[in-house]
Amino acid sequence: MTDTASITKNGLWNNNVALVQLLGLCPLLAVTGTVVNGLGLGLATMMTLVLSNSAVSLIRPWLKNEIRIPIFVLIIASIVTTIELMMNAWFHDLYLILGIFIPLIVTNCSIIARAEAFASKNNLLDSALDGFMMGLGFTLVLVVLGGMRELIGFGTLFSHAHLMFGEIGHSMTITFSEDYPGFLLAVLPPGAFIGLGLLIALKNVIDKRKAAAQTVVLQKVEAVSS
Repeated sequence: MTDTASITKNGLWNNNVALVQLLGLCPLLAVTGTVVNGLGLGLATMMTLVLSNSAVSLIRPWLKNEIRIPIFVLIIASIVTTIELMMNAWFHDLYLILGIFIPLIVTNCSIIARAEAFASKNNLLDSALDGFMMGLGFTLVLVVLGGMRELIGFGTLFSHAHLMFGEIGHSMTITFSEDYPGFLLAVLPPGAFIGLGLLIALKNVIDKRKAAAQTVVLQKVEAVSS
């Protein structure tokens, strides 16, 4: 059985889909104009990861190696189609905004990669946890990037929250200045690339500082032991 802490760290930080694997960048960059858009697509992707990993793990004893990839795609496509229909029924306006990027979850390389690299080799609980953590890590990046772009571009946070949370969502919108003119670059595609680049750079800086601190600790331990 795989270590739960290791699965969690890999999904959220060490092997984050967006910041380390750099997979699924097309929807990540396209829909993160606001927090709500990022959250909506992130949750749909996370649900797909959990369900597809679980399904692949359950059928792995009977899965022949020659047909595993077509089977993975079939499972993922079925799950995404179900999620798409549910969003169309219950979150119709958000569904219209996200548009083609919901069915395009099928082509997200991170989902089939987790099915192949993890779910096809591990038990149900570990596979479901891996899907959840990978999806959560991806969702957090979507939300943070969406928040950055929305804040700089429009001067708001959680605008149009009613699309996901209903009437209570109207009271969730935070407006920092009524006179803010907006910053167009932040909500255009170049703003998405710049924002993602800053997040990746920040993660790399944190990782380097942690590695340096661990090196110092090990050197002190070796000095004391010697």
